[in-house]
Amino acid sequence: MNKITILLPSSLLFFLGCQSQQEADKEHTKPNIIYILADDLGYGDLGCYGQQKIETPNIDALAVSGIRFTQHYTSSPVCAPARCMLLTGLHSGHAQIRGNDEWADRGDVWDFEAMAKNASLEGQRPLKAGTQTIGTLLKQAGYKTGIVGKWGLGGPLTEGIPNNQGFDFFYGYNCQRQAHTFFPVHLWKNTEKVPLNNKMIPPHTLLPKEADPFDPESYNDFWLTDYASELMQNELIQFIKNNKNEPFFMYYANPIPHVPLQAPKRWVDYYVKKFGDEEPYTGDKGYFPHRYPLAAYAAMVSYLDEQVGEIVALLKELGLYENTIIVFSSDNGPSFNGGTDSPWFDSAHPFKSEQGWGKANLTEGGIRIPMIAQWPGKIEPGTKTDLLSAQYDVLPTLCEIVGIEPEGKIDGISFLPTLTGEGNQNAHEFIYWEFPASGGQQALRMGKWKGIRKNIFQDDLQILLYNLEEDVQEQNDVSDQYPEIVQKIDSIFLQEHTPAELDRFKIKQFGD
Repeated sequence: MNKITILLPSSLLFFLGCQSQQEADKEHTKPNIIYILADDLGYGDLGCYGQQKIETPNIDALAVSGIRFTQHYTSSPVCAPARCMLLTGLHSGHAQIRGNDEWADRGDVWDFEAMAKNASLEGQRPLKAGTQTIGTLLKQAGYKTGIVGKWGLGGPLTEGIPNNQGFDFFYGYNCQRQAHTFFPVHLWKNTEKVPLNNKMIPPHTLLPKEADPFDPESYNDFWLTDYASELMQNELIQFIKNNKNEPFFMYYANPIPHVPLQAPKRWVDYYVKKFGDEEPYTGDKGYFPHRYPLAAYAAMVSYLDEQVGEIVALLKELGLYENTIIVFSSDNGPSFNGGTDSPWFDSAHPFKSEQGWGKANLTEGGIRIPMIAQWPGKIEPGTKTDLLSAQYDVLPTLCEIVGIEPEGKIDGISFLPTLTGEGNQNAHEFIYWEFPASGGQQALRMGKWKGIRKNIFQDDLQILLYNLEEDVQEQNDVSDQYPEIVQKIDSIFLQEHTPAELDRFKIKQFGD
């Protein structure tokens, strides 16, 4: 067959070229999306949420130029399940991962030297192949997708790795246990293990008994060479630069301020000067010791804030700022170990910050989290909302923003109308939680009411009831005064729980 060549006039070629460019430009009007998830940052740890001791000017600036949510919740009070439900839009009665699962039947998964040599010991129980995630959905919508930070949803040799769950790019910790040091011997870049210039100091190493706890030199082994937070920030910045000409989604699963207390010296020194001298933390409550634990915690939060400021500055430099949505939140409430002192900072304010009321509990301090969203020209600056929402609402919100529909049933409801002030906002009748740890817990938020079970594993199915409009710290159980409310909550508990796929998360008291 003869090849036929058609010559087009240069003017027509120019027209077609302009048309193609116009189509490309139209595609590029899709907003870039950056979702920043802090780790163990309390509701009251930011200046814009009332923090008095820690300085967070860059995150506060997001609130000034965007919207601040006052009744936003995590989907779970600990790391892995919160991330699973964020990415899948399912609550803890339906999700695959409902608690932290170190997958210990593989061997000694807490032996960090063995893990460094054998990747099959790394990581947590994996998400199943084919799981619908924010990553898979936004890829379908033409987005370049990336995650930097802490994954926790499938070991390096499993189907659960980020690159198999909808993410084009990954850099950081695959394994939550590895994130118990900010100076690991390796991180992961996609499927490549990247060695770092750090000696092996196993997480949870204590201060030597012979060491002087008041001598800063005694802590030299806990500040090494390659600081993971700095490396991850560099990779995030490079991801934005590499994808500046196409719509991108960046999930920044930042491990700060989760312990151990390891923060840049300049920030620690700043807060030592501000707070004054303090008692050292020797590591007796887990994680690494630190000479100035209060200063170090504040330093970590301010360093995170500095990173947010760098991201905003980069977006402005590249001309991307006006077309980028930035969402900032946390995975759960404040921690209780590793040298942290949540009551001193009042990290869960106005809720209780003490151990048993923050992280790993379905009390308000454990699950009420900050969330700020900024979108120039779309979100009215300086606004706030008391919309009842949860992290499993993020998936349908992002889908609505980019014009796609998730497949199958999800539990989330898009809060896009609240962001933009346009359209009708659908509201949750209730927010549901179950947590197969910390004694077994189950909770429901329904209007002003909060119902909670705290000791399910002890066969205690009593529902405590609190009126959060009058009792934000959940101190006065009024269940005997409102039996009809308790009965309704009980029926919803029964309705929303489905037996977990994994034995570790099954609750036999519910008939699993």
